[in-house]
Amino acid sequence: MNMPACKPQPVRSEAIQRVMDQARFDQPELARMFRNCFPNTLETTTLLTDEDTYVITGDIDAMWLRDSSAQVHPYLPYCAEDPILCRVVTGLIARQARYINVDPYANAFNFEANGRGHQSDETEQNPWLWERKYEVDSLCYPIRLAYTYWRATDDLTHFTEEWLRAAQRIVETWRTEQDHSRSPYRFQRHGVAATDTLPNDGLGNPVAPTGMTWSGFRPSDDSCTYGYLIPAQMFAVVELAHLAEILHSVYRDFSFAAECQNLQTEIDRGIHAYGIVSHPEFGDVFAYEVDGLGNYLLMDDANVPSLLSAPYLGYTTNEDAVYRNTRRMILSPANPYYVEGEHARGIGSPHTPKGHIWPIALSMQALTATTREEAPELIQMLLNTDAGTGFMHESFDPNNPERFTRPWFAWANTLFGEMVIKKALSRSQVRRRASDPPRVTAP
Repeated sequence: MNMPACKPQPVRSEAIQRVMDQARFDQPELARMFRNCFPNTLETTTLLTDEDTYVITGDIDAMWLRDSSAQVHPYLPYCAEDPILCRVVTGLIARQARYINVDPYANAFNFEANGRGHQSDETEQNPWLWERKYEVDSLCYPIRLAYTYWRATDDLTHFTEEWLRAAQRIVETWRTEQDHSRSPYRFQRHGVAATDTLPNDGLGNPVAPTGMTWSGFRPSDDSCTYGYLIPAQMFAVVELAHLAEILHSVYRDFSFAAECQNLQTEIDRGIHAYGIVSHPEFGDVFAYEVDGLGNYLLMDDANVPSLLSAPYLGYTTNEDAVYRNTRRMILSPANPYYVEGEHARGIGSPHTPKGHIWPIALSMQALTATTREEAPELIQMLLNTDAGTGFMHESFDPNNPERFTRPWFAWANTLFGEMVIKKALSRSQVRRRASDPPRVTAP
């Protein structure tokens, strides 16, 4: 395990402690798991500096824009009652904005400009970068974090000029990548698996313009087969709507807000024109990736954004017909990364050993459950597959849960906590000062 160069220090939140104190469970095992997992990001991966906040993933001591946002997201409903949580989140928002202004194509960053990470990759480099795999979702998550924090607290202090510049860099990048032939981005890593590099001299496989915005890599950090990753497009549609609302209400920049709305419309039209295909068994379903040239990939990956997570991210509801068809497909052997074993069944990823299931995917399945029985069954499945550690892992073997990857993976832990609060606790058990963020209806 890498020892973190930034040395995170435990952060104590009275609001989060109160949630754990008030929670009551019939199962001692669930109580133990919840109290271990929910505060894990604050207890083990967070460093508060005098100026901002740095959040590592766990056993990798770098900060991903995606992971750091997802790790603190479950705490946002409690920020209004806890100044320490506010400091954690606003500091993280500030650091993310600074990183995006360094390079919007990078996915992970160093604590300092020390050149650690994958500096031998063939791409533009900067000592701040841990890794420069371009992923559309890496730019969605910081918007989601800033927007949801604002709606939970009414605080505007994190909407600085630097944050506005970062928002401009995000939209400029997505506009450029609507026509990938104009892109300055190239990425190659030699001597590794094909999923760690881009073919075609670092350009990726050919794509045609569709209105959607190209992504080199998936949220797993594996390369895309086809450059339009549909779950990431869905996420961008939602966050462009959020960004337009911020620009209109906070910055009073109506022109930029209108530009975001136009881009949102173009991407969403692309999803509906190219990202829905007819399946002989399941009917109309969302593809995972397309290229605008007629090729598509029917699958789902455990990492979020995923097709499974579309209602959780606010793109659609779990009552939508195409989503329900897609859900049935990806939770079946029709998805090459769906796995059934002795102790569990669910979605895995080509990023981890074949036949492994991800707790993140099981938590997400519970959060998007379509029946009352589904979430309790998934919670029990997660309790039965922790290998006696009391924590979530990146992935595990459903036939032998003691075989798992990444013993310290904070995103999986805090997402499990969020899921338990939403699916296993009554609202009277947990004080909540803010509702979930409003759903965005795509145009």
